[in-house]
Amino acid sequence: MTQTIAPRVRTLVLLLLATAGLLLTTAGPASAHAALTGSDPQQGVVVDKAPDQVSLTFSEQVALSSDSLRVLDPKGKAVQQGKPFEVGGTTYGVKVHSGLPDGTYTVTYQVVSADSHPVSGAFTFSVGAPSTTSVSVSGETAGGGVVGWLYGFGRYLSYAGFIVLVGGAAFVLACWQRGAGVRPMQRFVVGGWLTLTAATLLLLLLRGSYTSSGKVGDVFDLDLLGNVLQTKSGAALVSRLLLLAAAALFISVLFGAYDKREDEEKRDLTFGLAIGGTVVAAGLAASWAMAEHASVGLQTGIAMPVDVLHLLAVATWLGGLTALLVALYRSDAPIESAAVRRFSQVAFGSVVTLVATGVYQSWRQLGSWSAFTETRYGQLLLVKIGLVAVLVGIAFISRRWTAQLADTVVRQGKRAPQKERVAASASGSAKAADGAKGSGAAKKAADAKGGGSKRAAQLARQQAAMDTARQKRTRDADPHRFGLRRSVLAEAGVAVVLLAVTTVLTQTEPGRTEEDAKAAKAAASSSSSSSSGEAGSGAVTLDMSFDTGGTDGKGVVTVDIDPARVGGNEMHVYVQRPNGRAFDIPEVKVALTLEAKKIGPLAITPDHITTGHWSASNVQIPMAGDWKIAVTVRTSDIDQTTVSKNAQIG
Repeated sequence: MTQTIAPRVRTLVLLLLATAGLLLTTAGPASAHAALTGSDPQQGVVVDKAPDQVSLTFSEQVALSSDSLRVLDPKGKAVQQGKPFEVGGTTYGVKVHSGLPDGTYTVTYQVVSADSHPVSGAFTFSVGAPSTTSVSVSGETAGGGVVGWLYGFGRYLSYAGFIVLVGGAAFVLACWQRGAGVRPMQRFVVGGWLTLTAATLLLLLLRGSYTSSGKVGDVFDLDLLGNVLQTKSGAALVSRLLLLAAAALFISVLFGAYDKREDEEKRDLTFGLAIGGTVVAAGLAASWAMAEHASVGLQTGIAMPVDVLHLLAVATWLGGLTALLVALYRSDAPIESAAVRRFSQVAFGSVVTLVATGVYQSWRQLGSWSAFTETRYGQLLLVKIGLVAVLVGIAFISRRWTAQLADTVVRQGKRAPQKERVAASASGSAKAADGAKGSGAAKKAADAKGGGSKRAAQLARQQAAMDTARQKRTRDADPHRFGLRRSVLAEAGVAVVLLAVTTVLTQTEPGRTEEDAKAAKAAASSSSSSSSGEAGSGAVTLDMSFDTGGTDGKGVVTVDIDPARVGGNEMHVYVQRPNGRAFDIPEVKVALTLEAKKIGPLAITPDHITTGHWSASNVQIPMAGDWKIAVTVRTSDIDQTTVSKNAQIG
């Protein structure tokens, strides 16, 4: 039976690890947890006078470095001066050189949000009139590349190590105290400690490069490391390392002196270990809560303790579950049904805590029902809820097998004295042989009888090993124990995938933040359109990607309408390759349609000005409304396509 199970176990474990790895590798760069909600000048606007400074507003406070905000002229030369500064609230700015010439300027930003995640992006504005620019912003991302992937993997390992360490120790202390003397259980918990320690050191080294350059070569930059140690995330990682030193002391007592104590002394030590272990585990959980989602946003005073409880509940449940799996598969000592029942009760309490804290966290991070389906965070959260539901369902099956496990343990208990007698016989024979060897007075007798004593001791040990193996086969063949092992293995497999989803979820922008950012951008866009119509100044800028399907047929066409009001307007059309370089095509046509009033299409054929630039003057727009701007681009004699966008004009 064991030989049949082993290949299935390996196959299932490999499949689940591959699924978790796929989730982590397809997660992409860490999504920004602080979103850009506005800027001055606004994105895509054409201003008459060059600004004295450029300011950006985010959805939450961010951390700045000396080159967090940059302003680049059309040739890619930096025109900002001095260091970025806080304007007020969540708005940050940087001064620019006075008297900037006309043209299109690119603003790039790379900051760190209050919940420790890097945020980057870029946008353009124009002074006087738009122009071509040599600046490419397509690669402006943070938290990506090899360093980003390694950082995400390190986060996964840190969560896994925490769950194994805390959950395994809690399982031994609260459910199966005999497990303190079981070697596989010792290796399991110590492995969790080593994994968490190694992952924390890895994250500490990667942090500087992860939030700035993203280069592998900067991982060992001591200056970056020094800067990291002064941040909230660096302090959290250092605190975690200090707490892991205390956890090492806890483990040494649990798997050292604890197992050797008498029952009365063990009860007192159990209480002390429970208190100390809870404090250390809560401190480790707080090292996440103090630097991530719970530390910013609504009700942080409530959210951080709730996050600590949530992490402890997850560790107790999933870590204890994995420890039970180790006890069922790897331990020679049979685990009693009473221990399994105790874990079942502990797991039930953990699930209740997990659900209660999870409901609060979901409300706090989403804010509306629509965010469940309209934001990536909400979609991942639905997947997580589904996985938890599957885990609970499998756990119910495990409880049924647990209820039927008692008789098996009783039968094994009756065979225990025989095993102990065999072991004692083997031990006595071995001791007799060793005593005969060590006696100087009986040296001759030992020489004469040594061979027989050695043979007897060897036979006794072989018999004891055979009896142990026979009992293990009998235990493994028991249908109740086999069913429990199989259901617990399924639970642990789902838990591996659940942990991967949770890791990706912690790197994803919360739904509430995403929706607030969208609303703020929509309001700013509406305000910009209204002010441009009323004041008679400003412009509408539309970027549209096209693909005619032919050779050299991909690019971006940009349409600028200035001042975007009823009456005469200036129109500029720019055609660029995907890398941002201007290029010419045989023909460009524009058509304006106000579908609500059935006006148009009004055909416009702009004149070619220079490479990638067409212009038309005195473009008459007869009525205010939501106009459809359609651009037809032809890249060869037979390859052409039409792309369109709507814009509020007037």
